[in-house]
Amino acid sequence: MEKELRYEELDNALDEYVRAHIDPEPELLHQVQRLTHLRLTYPRMCSGHLQGRLLKMLCQLVGAHRILELGTFSGYSTLSMAEALTPDPVTGVCELHTIEIFDELEDFLRDVMQRAGDLGRLIHLHFGDALQIIPQLEGPFDVVFIDADKRIYDQYYELVLPLVRTGGLILADNTLWDGKVLNPSPSESDTQTIGLQRFNDLIARDTRVQKVILPMRDGLTLIRRL
Repeated sequence: MEKELRYEELDNALDEYVRAHIDPEPELLHQVQRLTHLRLTYPRMCSGHLQGRLLKMLCQLVGAHRILELGTFSGYSTLSMAEALTPDPVTGVCELHTIEIFDELEDFLRDVMQRAGDLGRLIHLHFGDALQIIPQLEGPFDVVFIDADKRIYDQYYELVLPLVRTGGLILADNTLWDGKVLNPSPSESDTQTIGLQRFNDLIARDTRVQKVILPMRDGLTLIRRL
């Protein structure tokens, strides 16, 4: 038990060290993080400082003009990616579409977007089933962030891949699922683990894309369309 505690203390110390040596968390996102913990259930689902800065940088690296997000939750990742948006030099388009299935989050999210001012006005909120909403959206998107129902990541992927431009990114969160994806025989009731294993296997053999898994937080898979 003492040894496990030392490992936990080391992990916490490293987390603090990392946060102290990356770009600071913007005040707006600090407020969103605080509101998430005060008002919402399962605040651990919030992307947080490190992942937020990574999402922003990845979107900047591909020069994102249009972003699609599946699973808004409290809007932290949404705003992090929106920071990276730049207007398309030809069309002037500069927007992020985000889909959240739980409409009880609407008041919270509307408040967050209002607090965000001009940044919030770049964001289009959609409430409902992503499998039904995605076909209504037009591509191309530069970045798609998947962080919704783990059981059907593979279905999301097949729907969004045709909407991603060549060289664009699909980012899939939670793909290591606290290590549960290592279980060779998960229980039939553990549909999230089964869904993520199916998705990971699909990506591993898909020759249409390049892929790498970052073992940060709960696993983040980067997929680049060829």
